[in-house]
Amino acid sequence: MSKPVLIVGGGPAGLAAAHALTQAGERVVLLEKTSGLGGAPIISGYAKLVPSGEWARDAIGGMVRRVREEQLATVHLGTTVKAFAGTPGNFTAELSNGAAVEAGAAILCTGFTHFDSLNKPEWGFGTFPDVVTTAQVEQMISSGKGVYCPSNGRKPQRVAILLCVGSRDRQIGRPWCSKICCTVSANIAMEIREQLPECHVYIYYMDIRTFGLYETKYYWRSQEEFKIKYIKARIAEVTSDGEKLIVKGEDTLVKRPISIPFDLVVHAIGMDPNVDNKLIAETFGVALEPHGYLERGNSYGNTAETSRAGVFVAGAATGPESIDDSIAQGYAAAMRALALARPVRVSA
Repeated sequence: MSKPVLIVGGGPAGLAAAHALTQAGERVVLLEKTSGLGGAPIISGYAKLVPSGEWARDAIGGMVRRVREEQLATVHLGTTVKAFAGTPGNFTAELSNGAAVEAGAAILCTGFTHFDSLNKPEWGFGTFPDVVTTAQVEQMISSGKGVYCPSNGRKPQRVAILLCVGSRDRQIGRPWCSKICCTVSANIAMEIREQLPECHVYIYYMDIRTFGLYETKYYWRSQEEFKIKYIKARIAEVTSDGEKLIVKGEDTLVKRPISIPFDLVVHAIGMDPNVDNKLIAETFGVALEPHGYLERGNSYGNTAETSRAGVFVAGAATGPESIDDSIAQGYAAAMRALALARPVRVSA
């Protein structure tokens, strides 16, 4: 392929795809709509990543530097695709910065959007300053300030983490599981206890889904070593008595109402489809699945393919995904683009 591969999205999946292709000697043009590379882990200031325990600024920051230093990679920041036309091996993309790119293939690594907790008003976000999200707690930790109550800066003595905020909730149109929230929440709970050994941390859950090998490392370790308290409950509302936040609901194991005071309440926010997915799908001529994510093709026979030949997809653009799996899918999409670039020729 004499033309580069167009990669849209500079998060973990896009960075992985760019690295794989440049290491194979292929040119790439990487577009990122924000002012920097790294995706949610960098832009949202994630702290220690699951499952490696590495700081996001080091792990994903290293991926950013690797691509930045690659001569075969051309990076456009603050840039989107306005128009996309052509056929495999001969695509043309019109960019928002006025440039045009000829590409042999395209890989969509456009990621997700964090659920906006304002869509769950009964749980206190936007009403009480000490009701925050897991993303905000990650920012507190990664900034070096540690976890605190935004209302007055004090260190909390009791913290509640509410799972499935914006996930598994048909009432607000989010019936899907966001896959990684349980594990991330257990990880955050342990980080809080490391920083504040006297702080009591409670996790309210419907079900715990620390899938695969995460069960031992996060779920059981958080209980047995860090003494995190898990409450199986249905949350009704988060209110305030003027001094403390009050989490009200039903303990679904013993079938009785509960009302517990906390200094800080944390929403474990889910993963929504990228807010731009409809426009992305229209621009690239690819299909969306029913919930609004980009639809992928047959995973068993056509890994990373979309409904349009020559346009591939990876990472959380297709649904809730972990960082590690997004990276793996970025590499897989790169291999599919590389196969298009270098078709196997069998001599007679």
